[in-house]
Amino acid sequence: MTAIHATAVIDPKAELDSSVTVGPYTVIGPDVRIGAGTTVGPHCVIEGHTTIGRDNRIFQFNSLGAIPQDKKYAGEPCELIIGDRNTIREFCTFNIGSPGDAGVTRVGDDNWIMAYVHLAHDCQVGNHTIFANNSQLAGHVQVGDWVILGGFTVVHQFVRIGAHSMTAMCALLFADLPPFVMCQGQPASARSMNFEGLRRRGFSPERIAAVKAMHKALYRDDLTLEQAQLRISELTDDTPEAAPDVDMMLAFLEQTSPQRGIVR
Repeated sequence: MTAIHATAVIDPKAELDSSVTVGPYTVIGPDVRIGAGTTVGPHCVIEGHTTIGRDNRIFQFNSLGAIPQDKKYAGEPCELIIGDRNTIREFCTFNIGSPGDAGVTRVGDDNWIMAYVHLAHDCQVGNHTIFANNSQLAGHVQVGDWVILGGFTVVHQFVRIGAHSMTAMCALLFADLPPFVMCQGQPASARSMNFEGLRRRGFSPERIAAVKAMHKALYRDDLTLEQAQLRISELTDDTPEAAPDVDMMLAFLEQTSPQRGIVR
């Protein structure tokens, strides 16, 4: 049977797998679905059109699926979708999407999200990320796989954060952060590439060398963004195994708007 504490309030229309555990004084609304093996701690509120996958660990005092902090929102049936095997620590707030975008706030799989993290409406978070305490994402932010956000990182709305990138504590992002880049400051400036993270994820020395060359083109050789993109596109001539990394970087840069730009 589903292990629901006697003091929890679960709407009869909510769909919980029989292996779900719900702690004391938690409230779960009618449009919530929770998959097998997920545990929900005490004093949580899960509401809205919220779907939570398998084997998540949701600690106490979380608010998931509340309406967006958007004055234009008028009760539309937008969603929050959380994948599998995520850890969500205390006092996090994840809002549903808004009709001004796809209408969905989405969190992928295997993410480690620490206390007091805020995900505003329409944020899109990939897989294997780490968000340290008090990371704050405004609306429409996109976060790639394997991103690490240092504590108290603040991200402006519509900013994109590329895969394998990393922010230092108290970083303030007003511009897109390209893949692999490590940044620091208020506003954030690029410092290096996340070489140690890439080694831990099994990147070969050749692929890491190509990432170093991308960093040099973007940040060290005084090139325009267009010139840097051309230089990066040529890296696969000598390092064909780096093609996925080069393609990812070029695709990210091509989608960056001139108004927002990239972290420099």
